Amino acid sequence: MKTRFLALLLCLAPSLLVGAEKPDSAAAPLLRWASQITSNAPFSFYDRNNRLTGFEYEIICGIARHMGREPKLVQNSWDGLIPGLGRGLYDCVICGIEITADKGQEVLFSNPYYTTFEQLVVAKGTPPVESLNELSGRKIGTIDQTAALKMLQSTPNVIVKTYNDEVHAYDDVVNGRNYGVLLDFPIAKYYAAPNPKLEFTGPPFGKITYGIAVSRSRPELVQQINVALKEMIDSGEMRDILSRWGLWTPVMASAYNQSSEPSLPDTEYKAFAAQFDAQSGIVARFQRILNYWPILLQGSILTLEISILGMVIAIVLGFLLALMRVYGPFPLRQISTIYIEVIRGTPLLIQLFIIFYGLPNIGIKLQPFIAGLLGLGLNYAAYEAENYRAGLLAIPKGQMEAARALGMTHHQGLRHVIIPQAFRLVLPPVTNDFISLLKDSSLVSAVTLIDLTGAYNRISTQTFDYFGTGITVAALYLLIGLPFVRLAGMMESRLTTDKRTPEQKPSFWLGLGA
Repeated sequence: MKTRFLALLLCLAPSLLVGAEKPDSAAAPLLRWASQITSNAPFSFYDRNNRLTGFEYEIICGIARHMGREPKLVQNSWDGLIPGLGRGLYDCVICGIEITADKGQEVLFSNPYYTTFEQLVVAKGTPPVESLNELSGRKIGTIDQTAALKMLQSTPNVIVKTYNDEVHAYDDVVNGRNYGVLLDFPIAKYYAAPNPKLEFTGPPFGKITYGIAVSRSRPELVQQINVALKEMIDSGEMRDILSRWGLWTPVMASAYNQSSEPSLPDTEYKAFAAQFDAQSGIVARFQRILNYWPILLQGSILTLEISILGMVIAIVLGFLLALMRVYGPFPLRQISTIYIEVIRGTPLLIQLFIIFYGLPNIGIKLQPFIAGLLGLGLNYAAYEAENYRAGLLAIPKGQMEAARALGMTHHQGLRHVIIPQAFRLVLPPVTNDFISLLKDSSLVSAVTLIDLTGAYNRISTQTFDYFGTGITVAALYLLIGLPFVRLAGMMESRLTTDKRTPEQKPSFWLGLGA
């Protein structure tokens, strides 16, 4: 039993100590780099063997080596990559960030490490498109905060649909929801070219360059990165990396003033493209998903952990807010009311962003786990407060009067008479709120945490199996929630005052006919 308990502590420790670094004077200094590794081929992603790879991953490892540093990945969502720099979560970002004037006002960029263009992808058999103006009245997908989005927005009458990842954008073309997708050539080559239901069309649109983003307060780091980049380019290391990933193009050869012929076979691209050809039955697909059990276990532990602790915060704080609103003096009633209305009237995701990315502006920097925990707990406390308030007000006033007649003080009456009865009444809605909080915990991915939903995104984009992975993750959510529903049912049965069995209770339909 002790061995199992110790094993559980070891599993929980990484998430409880997120962001903590162990000092080691003998170790090389870290180069903390950020990327979105979900559905992010060929940039930085986990392959089917759960191995971190990608051409940007190899580039940043090469840069760190030339700088005498040890690279360390810090996972973040696409929308949070640039804000994370200002928060000091990492040293740099390398994730296909396009060098633009507006981004240049927020961050410093290294010299370009890749130059490419936008590629339009349509369904197989679609008539060729030679100009973006021909897309008038068409639904075109792309990713938010990209050069492709700006191109589409500046094209008259194009109906633009933005996505958080490229996989779903291309799926909507296959399913007939969109006419096409406009995204960077590397993305199109990896997620569209191997799919027999899609095809490239049109000429190269525009010209974009990728740079490594660094906080504006660290110009010396940009200079160090530029020196390392130059060494990699001059030695031919950069050309080798891009060749193996099938990304050495005439555009890149011209940018580096090197030969247009790849220096190595495109082995990495062919290995990735072969996944589209793999056919398997239901059993094989399920076994393939189970190969990712460490990710699913880690995501399940984090989901369970943050849900239970978040609900504890919600119950305790919600109970105090309810007492303040029902029995407190005027100032406390007002504070409680304002808190409840503000929290319930604003989205949980926005609250998480404020806690994680906004509070550092006033000097409060929280670890991702703590920020996610507080976000869930503080949000659901407002809903719990209303449950408890309803339970307290449902107890007849005569109960308190009877308690006072027996010689109890007001506080004793609350503690021994009112609150126990109210607790029995609010138990069912509290249980429902825990299940809701369990599902809403998926939003903590916005603060760099990988829960079960994050595990789903990662596994599904590696296996290209959204249905099987979705069923597996949904089953895990159900398995996590069912024991707590059962426990609440047992508690409700013990606390109920009506001990009759269902057969002994009067029929609902009989009551209607009476």
